[in-house]
Amino acid sequence: MYLKLRSVLNKATLLVDSELFGTINRNMNTRRIVFEEFGDPVKVTKLVDDKLPDSIAQEEVIVKMLLAPVNPADINTIQGVYPIKPKLPSSPGNEGVGEVISVGSNVTNVVPGDRVVPLQTNGTWQSAIIVNSSNLIKVDKDIDLHTISGIKSNPSTAYRMLKDFVSLNEDDVVIQNGANSACGQNVIQLAHYFKYKNVNIIRSRPQPDLENLKNHLKSLGATYVFTEEELRVTNIFKDGTLPKPRLALNSVGGKSATEILRSLDNGGIMVTYGGMSREPVAIPTSLFIFKDIQLKGFWMTRWSKQNIGSAEQQQMYHELSQLMKNGYLVAPTNKTVPLGSFKQVLQNSVSTKGFTGVKYFLDLQK
Repeated sequence: MYLKLRSVLNKATLLVDSELFGTINRNMNTRRIVFEEFGDPVKVTKLVDDKLPDSIAQEEVIVKMLLAPVNPADINTIQGVYPIKPKLPSSPGNEGVGEVISVGSNVTNVVPGDRVVPLQTNGTWQSAIIVNSSNLIKVDKDIDLHTISGIKSNPSTAYRMLKDFVSLNEDDVVIQNGANSACGQNVIQLAHYFKYKNVNIIRSRPQPDLENLKNHLKSLGATYVFTEEELRVTNIFKDGTLPKPRLALNSVGGKSATEILRSLDNGGIMVTYGGMSREPVAIPTSLFIFKDIQLKGFWMTRWSKQNIGSAEQQQMYHELSQLMKNGYLVAPTNKTVPLGSFKQVLQNSVSTKGFTGVKYFLDLQK
């Protein structure tokens, strides 16, 4: 009875789609950003109109993409410097959120109208994609689009780094640099939710921008916010105001990484997941010998591939989405730009200064 009803529903879906798009896919186009060579993102990318295939497989789904974040990894992929190089020509984008338009006859986990996040899918910077249903997770429609669209990267990275390297208890201390980055803001919010003290390091900048940024991070749950220069002279770890951190998170490298290393407690661990300064991580020999400091690395892409479809991954996405739904996790300050104006986003995202102040998103239906 269920299979018969499902068949009727799928036929109804095809009829609705035929009214919207001619037939299930026929004459349905997608606008997408493409690049045929690696290089300067502004120069090598273009916006094209493509026709979707005339039919989809039984396990496939057509998703109308609504919003996609612009991440450093996306820029690096276009430049050809990311560890994973796509086969050219290619479309960038590894994250986003969309709405199911139609489904293949064997799809049971989503139906037209569902809001979904694509997993293990490249090329999200386009208005419509065809994806295997197993690579979709259904999400609540009452979660903010900007927040849920990036669940695969920054919130998941922050979550895993806080959970997987040190067994932290309430009031334990975490220190991080790059605290105003998208991932850094997720670290602050999750640490606050888990009741960890968190010390956050940012680059100095002119007033009033500096004070405004500090206040914003504190509003997210930051315990302390210091510039790199202020960290060098603070006494909060020496005078007992806070215990020394057991975990440090490094997204900058160079001198900034060395400074947060010096703050770690004996046996502490520093996890490196980025290198915004493009300078190597340097650690004094004495920290290895006398403080038994450990250095680890983390790459969310690797973790996701190793744990695709696992109970641990599903539990993480469920917990993060619930935190988003209930307001404990919010998107960083952002600016949304129409897909047709993507060059503006790429131009501003190539900067290495880190002072843009906003995270860019592409509205894929404009």
